[in-house]
This record gives sequence, C-alpha cells and structure tokens, in this order.
Amino acid sequence: MIKTTSELVGLLESLQEGEVAIPGIDLEADNLHRYSEQLCLVQVTDGVRYELVDPLAIEDLSPLGTFLETATLWMHGADFDMTLFKREFGLLPEMILDTQIAARLLGVRRFSYANLVEQYFEVQLSKSSQKENWGQRPLPDKMCEYALNDVRYLLPLAAKLEEELHEKGRHRWFLECCKAAMDRVRERDEQREDPWRIQGSGKLDRQGLVFLKALWEWRDGEACNWDRPAFMVARNKQLIDWSMDLVRGKDPIIPQNFRGGRLRRLQESMKRAKSVPKDEWPERPKRKGRRWDDEQEEEFRRHAERRDMVAEELDIDPSMLAPRAVIERLVWKEEEPESLLLPWQRELLGV
Repeated sequence: MIKTTSELVGLLESLQEGEVAIPGIDLEADNLHRYSEQLCLVQVTDGVRYELVDPLAIEDLSPLGTFLETATLWMHGADFDMTLFKREFGLLPEMILDTQIAARLLGVRRFSYANLVEQYFEVQLSKSSQKENWGQRPLPDKMCEYALNDVRYLLPLAAKLEEELHEKGRHRWFLECCKAAMDRVRERDEQREDPWRIQGSGKLDRQGLVFLKALWEWRDGEACNWDRPAFMVARNKQLIDWSMDLVRGKDPIIPQNFRGGRLRRLQESMKRAKSVPKDEWPERPKRKGRRWDDEQEEEFRRHAERRDMVAEELDIDPSMLAPRAVIERLVWKEEEPESLLLPWQRELLGV
C-alpha cells in the first residue's frame, strides 16, 4: 500500500518510464457509506506491477493530478470514476479508454468487468467486497485482494478487446465513443438548480411539490449531519409517497425506527410545508408538448428501422447507434445531427 507522497511520485515515474504505454487504473470510493463520497483507493497496474494507493494517507496527491493531465489510461465503466477525478483534481486524464465501451461495440451483452473476465479468461471474480466501506482503515486482506483483481485482468482484457475492434474495423468508433463519454462528464452540471425534483416528482401537483421540497431538504439535512448517504435516511419513493399522502390530507406512514430529534424535525418540516402560501408553491415543469403528424411518424419509423437493421447486421445493441430519445430529437429538429450523433453513427445511419 502506497501511503506517502514520495512513494506515489516513485510509482508515477515508473509508469512514465515503463514499457507499457497505457497503464490501467481503477478507483474505489465510499459513496455507499458517507454523505459526500471521497476517493478512498486507487488501483494501478502496468501489466507487471499491481499497486494500491491510499489517498486517505498521502498528504499531497497533486503529483497524481499532474500525471493525469497528460495520461492515457485504461479503465472499465469509467463514468463514476471520471466524476471522482473531476472532483478531486478538477480535471480528467488526457484520455480514458473504457473496456466497457469496447465490449459493447463488439456486441457483448453482459459487459460488467466480472462478466468479461469470466468470458475471456474463465476466471470467476468474487463480488463480496463490492459494497464494503472503502474508507475503513486498515483495509482487510479480502478487500485488498478484491481491489487488486479489479486491475489484475484489465490490461490483458484491453489487449483482447482492442485486437477485436481492429479486426472488425470499429476501433475509430471506440475512440469517438470514449472521447464523447469524457465530454459528457466535463459538461455535466453537478449543481442542479432544483435537486429535490427527484424521479417520480412529475406525478405531483404544485402542493405535492411543496411537500416534496420540504421532505427532500429534511432528508438532506439529516444525511449531512449523520454523514451517511441520503438513501439511508429515506428513499426517493418514500418521499414521493409521503408527499402524495399529505396532499390527500393523510398522515404518512413513518417507519418505527424514526424517533427523537429525527422524527421531531420531520414533523416540523411537514408542518411548515402545510403553511406555505399558494402563491409560493413551485411550478410544475412545462412539458414539451409533441403532437406528431403523419410525416413525423413516418420519419421516426424510417430512422428506427434503419437503426435496428444496422444494429442487427453489426450484432450490437441498437442504443449504441442511437437511443430512441436521440431519434425523436432528430425528427423534431431540436438539434443538429452533429451534436446528437458521433461521426461513425451518422455514417451508418445515413444522417
């Protein structure tokens, strides 16, 4: 376990001087155990060495940030990892090559890291530490072994997938998809204007939104003070159900383990919400009313049929070519094709 800045610098220098041009990296966080997740572990491999880096022990992580500025890395399912990089260092690596994207472009339907390792190497990886608390110290040997296995097969897997991509003429598609995934994370706004508008809020009327906002703010405060993820206080579905009960004039069914200060603060938040004047109730979001005419229906059908036909020929999931929402936006001319589809997708779809 690398625990000092000097050890970290030594590792990064060896990666830059090593024979393998593209190292592999994986990250672990404690997002299932804390209110604000933190980077807890970095697993690194050059194909020969397999190292664990402890960000909680290292005083100065900036050398890693500097390394990332110009680094190309192999990772698997890197969306959340990219978010961690962005929060921790304010940047993403120069390039992330994602084995999950590679597998999907090759038509693999079960593309988790464990599935791919089993498929390509006939090795079954343990998933026992998947939801453990990576912020605990010292890390048990079982968790260290789990973490090392997350990079032990990464570079051999990448080599096999990349070879297949070249054989099928899809490597350019792969690079375009990886770059687009990184661009989405860079552009993602993590500070939403109304974070309390959770999934399911669309079914609530304006008064229901008053209750939902109050309940969400209560839950957020409880989670922050407790330093636990919000879902450990109450799940989204509970907030929606409670809001609907309050609109109907019913008392929500509160779990029996809600006692003391938590229960009192919940009751106070519901009481305050009931007194919010009607002119201060949140507006329901305006829905984009789409009335499809025959011509648009026909254009959508043509695009969808073309997509499905090409996907079947390539033996890949149709959503890799264009999700339904993208086809709808094409038909409605909401954005230019260049902003909705990658070059390889436009070529295959004839857009």
